[in-house]
Amino acid sequence: MSQFGQVLTAMVTPFKKDKSVDYEKAAELALYLIKNGSDGVVVSGTTGESPTLSKEEKIELFRIVKSTVGRKGKVIAGTGNYCTSESIELTKEAEKTGVDGCMLVAPYYNKPPQKGLINHFKAIAGSTSLPVILYNVPSRTSCNIESSTVITLSKIKNIVAVKEASGNMEQISKIAAETGNSFYVYSGDDSLTLPILALGGCGVISVASHFVGKDIQKMINAYKKGLYKKAAEIHFRLLPLFKELFVMTNPIMVKAGLNLIGLNVGGLRLPLVEANKDEVVGLKEIIKKLEIM
Repeated sequence: MSQFGQVLTAMVTPFKKDKSVDYEKAAELALYLIKNGSDGVVVSGTTGESPTLSKEEKIELFRIVKSTVGRKGKVIAGTGNYCTSESIELTKEAEKTGVDGCMLVAPYYNKPPQKGLINHFKAIAGSTSLPVILYNVPSRTSCNIESSTVITLSKIKNIVAVKEASGNMEQISKIAAETGNSFYVYSGDDSLTLPILALGGCGVISVASHFVGKDIQKMINAYKKGLYKKAAEIHFRLLPLFKELFVMTNPIMVKAGLNLIGLNVGGLRLPLVEANKDEVVGLKEIIKKLEIM
């Protein structure tokens, strides 16, 4: 199993009414997630609205969440962006807060070639002793980290995993087949966790685990025990939730759902906007059907 565990939650960033970061609620939410099926949390990732958080806000989130969680679970800091020097600076600051690792998204907007990606990730990894998770999400970044690039980067000692959200199963297969036993592939898409497990994946960096972390743990454990039918049954039961959480840009629906069940994480920062009553009808029905409280 990966040093980080098999279910990590890509945690939302709670905001107050004035849209300032609610650090107290972030600490509470992190503990809640750890108690409800998550082996750890990713702070200031896509789901955490990282593009709208300042450097200072990110560092404070890393510090508070890690000091609250302690040894109960792993805390992964989202420290990558489109600028190599800024990513290095934030990663160094994150390491000082005591987090357990960092996650580096592919540079967005500037669309570097694969050689640029290799040099970008190599430079950041070389600036820290933290273990590094690469994050490939071309639907967001317009930049795919090709399988050959991941395989090359996996040879760097502290680049230990990839969160794969490309949806390209052939690419994911090649990564799983041609990286060593000390390199781990996480699904970056809840609906593809089970198929990626079949390819040798170790788990998921999940959005749905805000609601059904224990069920996702059960699905992964069932699969790893060879109980494939049971794993599939859990997958099919949760699939409507996996899909509904992404009918609008993430994290619009996950924040709506958390507020519906009383976890009160607040709204979103522009340019994202909150879902209206009509847009959450389907999510309400699924929450009721799955008896999520």
